[in-house]
Amino acid sequence: MTKLRNDTLIRALLRQPTEYTPVWLMRQAGRYLPEYNQTRARAGDFLSLCKNPNFATEVTLQPLARFSLDAAILFSDILTIPDAMGLGLYFAEGEGPRFVRPLREEWEIRSLIVPDPDVHLRYVIDAVSQIRKALNGQVPLIGFSGSPFTLACYMVEGCGGTDFRQIKTMLYQRPDLLHHILDVNAQAVTAYLNAQIEAGAQAVMIFDTWGGALSHSAYLEFSLHYMTQIIAGLKREHEDARIPNIIFTKGGGLWLEHMVNSKCDAIGLDWTIDMSEARRRVNDQVALQGNLDPAVLFASSNTITAEVEKVLASYGHGAGHVFNLGHGISQFTLPENALALVEAVHTLSRKYHID
Repeated sequence: MTKLRNDTLIRALLRQPTEYTPVWLMRQAGRYLPEYNQTRARAGDFLSLCKNPNFATEVTLQPLARFSLDAAILFSDILTIPDAMGLGLYFAEGEGPRFVRPLREEWEIRSLIVPDPDVHLRYVIDAVSQIRKALNGQVPLIGFSGSPFTLACYMVEGCGGTDFRQIKTMLYQRPDLLHHILDVNAQAVTAYLNAQIEAGAQAVMIFDTWGGALSHSAYLEFSLHYMTQIIAGLKREHEDARIPNIIFTKGGGLWLEHMVNSKCDAIGLDWTIDMSEARRRVNDQVALQGNLDPAVLFASSNTITAEVEKVLASYGHGAGHVFNLGHGISQFTLPENALALVEAVHTLSRKYHID
């Protein structure tokens, strides 16, 4: 594989010195880009876009052609694993993801098996390999998966945007069943992320979108425990290079100290926590990623620049910060506002990296 020409993201995730704060955007290949919408139209629908490595490569590279981002992130979906388990993923127009066969019966749950990523998720692994070659060392490629608990939410509820009644009922009435789902999911995510690493991913991220809906004790038992299990099973090196990992729980600022104990390399933050407070609490033991409110990108370029400076100043001097949004970029964001963000980070952050 070609040697990285820009390894700023990798060094920041490993808390090594950098010349500036690297930046990438969650959901950076998405509907806010006209070229993405054109490719999606050619693909026919969202799942066809995800399952075609050529299309996945094309949309992964699109934001890099517009913005001087410091990383590419694999274009895929967090629900590829439960789809490979046979739950029947589909996307209803205007309603988001749904499953034909959500997990409701004990026999269905006990019958779950870990999919082989090289067989059942071959299209993702092929996309990773193809994207890595296409990048040709320009920037690192981030692979990702949903967390075991977030995947379980969709698998049990059958769709997103719910009140979590089904899964929380299971959590309190039949915790043994939920633990079984989560254990299978953790094994699946570990195998999936390791396959992505072997195919060329140079960092990996676990998205725990719904962990913040849990109580304190439930989060530790049903979400963080399984992310910790995954981290323990991840490949830490590949091709003589260190492969850093990131965990991100939306609404997870309550549990930063516990997240550090997972042995992750970096923690993603949403916009509800102050970066300086987060840095103090993790005591520079891990890198921090985030955490601009995505709604800032609906404002003027002057406001975007000012808000970027606030986040940078809040983190302060030194290594270990990766700039990102506190959640995925909105489809209603103007591309020129994303450009203003990236340029502001690169320009304003240099003064925080002077020895």
